[in-house]
Amino acid sequence: MLRKFWSGTLKNLISSKSFHTSGSASAGHLFTHRDTPENNDATPFEFTAENVKRAKDIVSRYPVGHEAGACIPVLDLAQRQNDNWLPISAMNYVAEFLNMPKMRVYEVATFYTMFNRNPVGKYHVQLCTCTPCLLGGTGSDVILEAIEKNLGIKPGETSTDKLFTLSEVECLGACVNAPMMQINDDYYEDLTPETTEKILEACKRGERIEPGPQAVDRFSCEPAGGLTSLSSKPTGPGFGCRPDL
Repeated sequence: MLRKFWSGTLKNLISSKSFHTSGSASAGHLFTHRDTPENNDATPFEFTAENVKRAKDIVSRYPVGHEAGACIPVLDLAQRQNDNWLPISAMNYVAEFLNMPKMRVYEVATFYTMFNRNPVGKYHVQLCTCTPCLLGGTGSDVILEAIEKNLGIKPGETSTDKLFTLSEVECLGACVNAPMMQINDDYYEDLTPETTEKILEACKRGERIEPGPQAVDRFSCEPAGGLTSLSSKPTGPGFGCRPDL
């Protein structure tokens, strides 16, 4: 009886429309490789002489026999050399460089969203749309509208001039400075539509706005309205347990 119940339940799940329209489709897009003219086994890739030295230096920090531990930083080095994206040929090169099975490298490259497995623009704009950024300040939804209007692209798209790629991402760890976005290696926080447009326009001119909080009255991640705790002078290390100090 129990076996018949679970068999029927499983059959209903498999045949249900919701089952087929779940996240599996997007997961396939994330994890499945499809050869393209610019991304296939024959796509030329090898480290420059300078990056060979860098990669060997990275590997030297790991114990002999555990060179595979260097997979993430060596993949990152390959991505930076290749205009901020990783063709499958670069993954194969790293696998050979580290004496790893190719599949182990693919597992790393598909797991971490820091690795771009398709070409991206010169400026990769990653906007956090998690709950804190959605609720903080002007809200990430407003910032997203400002970015889309300025660049003329939607999340997942690249501008026709190949200058910008826009991505929606999960938490980037700057919740107290929400809303925020990351452009390449730089964090821009406390965004408003005005400061967002200013940053994007600077990128178009090949300039760089100083990263960090864009609010004029904020230096780092301290409360925007001033300190609400720890505002008094700290006591010495001898307070309480070592009065003799």
